Amino acid sequence: MALHKNSKHTKPPREDGPVWLYGRHAVLAALKNARRNLDRLVITQNAAAWIEEQHKLPGKAESLKPHQIDKLLPQGAVHQGVAGLFSDLPRARLKDVCSPDGTGPVVVLDQVTDPQNIGAILRVAAGFHAQAVIVQDRRTPPLSGALAKAAAGTLETLPVIRAVNISRSLEALQDMGFRTAGLAGEGAVPLPAYRHRGPLALVMGAEGKGIREGVRGHCDDLVSIPLAEEVESLNVATAAAVALYAVTNQDFGSPAESSPAI
Repeated sequence: MALHKNSKHTKPPREDGPVWLYGRHAVLAALKNARRNLDRLVITQNAAAWIEEQHKLPGKAESLKPHQIDKLLPQGAVHQGVAGLFSDLPRARLKDVCSPDGTGPVVVLDQVTDPQNIGAILRVAAGFHAQAVIVQDRRTPPLSGALAKAAAGTLETLPVIRAVNISRSLEALQDMGFRTAGLAGEGAVPLPAYRHRGPLALVMGAEGKGIREGVRGHCDDLVSIPLAEEVESLNVATAAAVALYAVTNQDFGSPAESSPAI
């Protein structure tokens, strides 16, 4: 294991340049992704040994101490001894990655802005074989850093579509044959009673605010997660896990059936 020694303090990259990814799973997945170009890799001896057990360590890897890596990243970044400066991923387009013949749902996030939540939802969505996750272009944080770490490598395999207009994205999905179901509160069909055996887009809003009224109007169905009276709501990432488990256990890919009218 050959690592280059480097004790110099290097300035962080410009905001319009490559992106920093940190955390062992996020960096390992990025190293395996042929769509990424590696500009720089900084790593501790312990993290290098962990990476090498699963993937060849690039020759340009620089051996640094944890506190030296700290200086290259945002304050408080939990890097686990490794960070890489990678090219950003190419933008995914809805028509290229979403298909009514796909084996899983499409997840749509309306005004979900917390990077930890988005990253956790990506991990959950990948775990339940979602085709893609659609987010808002303007309000979503960069697909790097804390978001990528929370996604634990799934950012490299699950397409993320940055949409200018969520409502129009739902219209496009409906035109393709998807049914759209929004996760809501009162007045919605309880998730255990919801049945749809065809292409589905599952729409979720931020905790507390929920789905915006205009976006809600583009949902064919509204569904809810039954909760104990003393619990007002779930964290959006937790709700995503519950909802995706429920809808992906309804035989996706089978002929479409009528969904309950709202």
